[in-house]
Amino acid sequence: MASWLDARAHGGRWLVRIEDVDSARSDPAHAAGILATLEAAGLTWDGPVWYQSQRAAAYEAALAELTRRGLVYPCTCTRRELAAADGPDGEPVYPGHCRAGVGHPGRAAGLRFRVPPGTVRVRDRLQGTQSQNVAVAAGDFLLRRRDGDYAYQLAVVVDDAAQAITDVVRGADLWTQTPRQRLLQRSLDLPAPRYLHVPLVVEPDGAKLSKSRRAVPVRGADGAVLTWVLRSLGLDPPPELGGAPPVELLHWAVQQWDPAAGGREAVPAPP
Repeated sequence: MASWLDARAHGGRWLVRIEDVDSARSDPAHAAGILATLEAAGLTWDGPVWYQSQRAAAYEAALAELTRRGLVYPCTCTRRELAAADGPDGEPVYPGHCRAGVGHPGRAAGLRFRVPPGTVRVRDRLQGTQSQNVAVAAGDFLLRRRDGDYAYQLAVVVDDAAQAITDVVRGADLWTQTPRQRLLQRSLDLPAPRYLHVPLVVEPDGAKLSKSRRAVPVRGADGAVLTWVLRSLGLDPPPELGGAPPVELLHWAVQQWDPAAGGREAVPAPP
């Protein structure tokens, strides 16, 4: 909702991309369900839907360029071997086992980005300037996994440039990924979009609602659901819009859109 409102309020185009690079978890039925839910909520998009599962050639070309620049190396480490190496953001930090050569030559190898030292700063439209030392927070991160699937970081950077994305609006939990994407953009001589990371909807213990046991699929998109979403973004539809169809609620919301209206704090999930 936040990204759609931001695009429409600025007279921009809103693009839908299905990020299905994880072949083991992706299911065409899930993608179809996403598109149906967006349509039911009135969140129409511009242009064709992009599917990352169809973009392997572009990702491979980017990998080849990074390899040519000496920024990629093979890694045979497994997730289990790295699971205990938690960093400051609570995710595993790659300790560099294969930086000087693979540790297990007989295994399948993934490909990692050779992270340079130093701090990466990214300006966020809501959160302000954020900084991260990627080498400390994540270490050398994967570009292609051992099973051959391309990593999220590489895919989104390549596709953002290919689609001429000017603004990325997404949840605040993805902020920690942004400096890695900025490094890849610099390394591939690609432009950097503007970023806006909006607060998450969370359970009382701080866990994301979308990852909790109470998370259920959205069935339809009635006025009550959309009104709650708008209020979570700091917008309060007037009483006369109660029961209004999605198109009327969204028309009102576009005129009122202010990214800062909802603040920076996480939004409590409804009971």
